Amino acid sequence: MKAGRSSSAPRRRHTVLEGYIRQRTKERGILLMAHIVVGYPDLETSFELVKAIVAGGADLIELQIPFSEPIADGPVILKANQSALAAGIKVDDCFKFAHLVTQRFDIPFLFMTYYNIVFKRGEEQFFAEAKEAGIRGTIVPDIPPEEGESYMAAVPHGIDPIFILSPTTTPARLAYLARFGHGFFYCVARKGITGAKTSFTSELDEFLGQCRRVTHLPLALGFGVSHKKDVDFLKGKVEIAVVGSQAIRVFDASGIEAAGNFIRALRP
Repeated sequence: MKAGRSSSAPRRRHTVLEGYIRQRTKERGILLMAHIVVGYPDLETSFELVKAIVAGGADLIELQIPFSEPIADGPVILKANQSALAAGIKVDDCFKFAHLVTQRFDIPFLFMTYYNIVFKRGEEQFFAEAKEAGIRGTIVPDIPPEEGESYMAAVPHGIDPIFILSPTTTPARLAYLARFGHGFFYCVARKGITGAKTSFTSELDEFLGQCRRVTHLPLALGFGVSHKKDVDFLKGKVEIAVVGSQAIRVFDASGIEAAGNFIRALRP
């Protein structure tokens, strides 16, 4: 499904989300963004998990709207998506859940999903409901700017469309994507899907240096952040360390309190 073609970048604007990240980074050095799948294993547990993660020190949280074919996600998050869908979680439930947590917890929440969800909802309706729910950003990895003219046009003031930068992206492509950024850029530590092992070495420095050369926006880095040593390595290199699959693994193995303690233990 195509959403039209975009030949020019939107006008650059400073946003609430970007301001929050910059101020919070001054206070903390590096931020932690956690990831949950809404409705896994059920909505009540999802809420308690958010509560524990916020108490553990998360600075931002991605709320994933469950999707049947989450192509960027590995087996841990895929299983959580499938479980939530099997339990009957709908997109309506995700908007209601987002409204609940944004009212309760004083950190930014973002939606992460795939374009089919946005398309079926209707781009304008999706973003209107997201704004009403208090969402600050959207991560939709399968809608590049070239195919996203109507998508970008539907994004209201107050919500930032977050784009992905990859180590396999050419310098020219990085520069092109940088023209469309708002809030921050989500850098992936390696090619492939979430949840696999990542080697946090100086090889990442070149990639992150390329990203810094094309944008002044804050950078987040995900795909493989599992230990405090990973966060320590990233401090000073990016503004945000993204923790996804490993937090769900901890929750699956040991429960809600353990997931909160896991986030707390990642703090530099």
